[in-house]
Amino acid sequence: MLSGAGCNKIKDFGDVNSNPGATTTPIPSALLSNVEAGLSGYASTGTEAISGGQYAQYFTETQYSGTSLYNLPQNSFTGNYAGNLNNLQIIVNLAPTKNMVNVAKILQQYIFWVVTDSWGDVPYSEALKGATNILPKYDKQQDIYKGMLTTLTTAVNSFDSSPISGDIIYGGDVASWKRMANSLKLLIAVQMSKTADAATASAAVKEAIAASGGGVITSTDQNFTVKYPGGVYKSPWWNLYNGRKDFAESKTLTDYTASTSDPRQAAFGGESEQAGNLNTSNIGVPYGLARLSVTAFTDANPKWARVLRGDFRLENGSVTLITAAEVWLARAEAVNLGWITPTADETVAKDFQTGIGESFVQWGLTAAAGKSFAQGLGTPDFKLISTQRWVASYPDGHMAWDIWRKSGYPELKPAPDATNSSKQIVRRFVYATSEYNTNGKNVAAAVANLDGGDSQDSRVWWDVK
Repeated sequence: MLSGAGCNKIKDFGDVNSNPGATTTPIPSALLSNVEAGLSGYASTGTEAISGGQYAQYFTETQYSGTSLYNLPQNSFTGNYAGNLNNLQIIVNLAPTKNMVNVAKILQQYIFWVVTDSWGDVPYSEALKGATNILPKYDKQQDIYKGMLTTLTTAVNSFDSSPISGDIIYGGDVASWKRMANSLKLLIAVQMSKTADAATASAAVKEAIAASGGGVITSTDQNFTVKYPGGVYKSPWWNLYNGRKDFAESKTLTDYTASTSDPRQAAFGGESEQAGNLNTSNIGVPYGLARLSVTAFTDANPKWARVLRGDFRLENGSVTLITAAEVWLARAEAVNLGWITPTADETVAKDFQTGIGESFVQWGLTAAAGKSFAQGLGTPDFKLISTQRWVASYPDGHMAWDIWRKSGYPELKPAPDATNSSKQIVRRFVYATSEYNTNGKNVAAAVANLDGGDSQDSRVWWDVK
């Protein structure tokens, strides 16, 4: 964006100045606002999230079955680099303040995390160099993970008292950005738990929760959330049903919430695509059916569960990207792994219960009810923790896909009408044809690192059998 921006509200975000006599110098505050306003796609309706949500069986398609039947996911990642990542790099290069550089680098790591987890090896160390390197190498995902952890640590330790202009998420509050960065660091590290770098990940978790580093998100009011004012800037969840109704909550999820009598289901599914409608639905649509079969079901069950109850799909709604619930449940997994030494205040059970309690708060329920619900689920082992991480991350489809691929929980059955040759759930996106045409040598090197080649069935580095 080439014009000014307000400091902490989307509604204050400035306009693009079309005056040919006006300045064309990028204004960092506008760039930051622009990125933050669009960041929610990575956890809502962007390709990585909406597809991941189908592979993890949060959602299924209701009319145009394809992704949920595992059609070839040959998606391009270049838009991430040319758009958000590049805009953040401009902030880094201009360096208006030290803290704006730190925030830009933190947001880059969040985006890189989503991108690398979707494809595997992608450009990282040589990316965003402009004309000096238009054919960047693909870094190994293992190295990208180490790079993300290092960059986040450096950013957290580099904050000073300088201003953060254009921040529409935390309003320039340094403590909030430290918590967000540490929480991202913790989630990234836990994703490494089955790799040979588990020791590195364990150390990162300990650093993330240390008070000296700012600590992590611990309560719902600290969530990393993009809030929309409506009007020009509408929530992506409102846009999901803007004249269409292509997606439903999957029966896989509604069956699980029914089996545990989970009251969060009342918020997870709505009986109408109308924004603001307060009627709930637990009629999940059977997952992965061809069009005629799925439309027969929705025609027979007009109150099938839309994604989110209508009051969570308002124009002036919000999208959460990292939540206290996700952080506490990841901590529970870290304690279970032996990465965090249990204390009177931090045990697997306490972190598990606190995480579900914060998830309840996020959906308008009480923390006490959430903790009681967690206690009723029994002793939290790896399977239960992973499954509840999957539930608590709803409706962030990318996060759910990450959790399922790493843990194998919940135990998902592939789509009955799958169209791919293996009939197995997609484990990664395939590199786009455009990458082969423009950066073929580096793509070939990345493909050579994949056991099974550039296939949707190949596993990324941390997806260990």
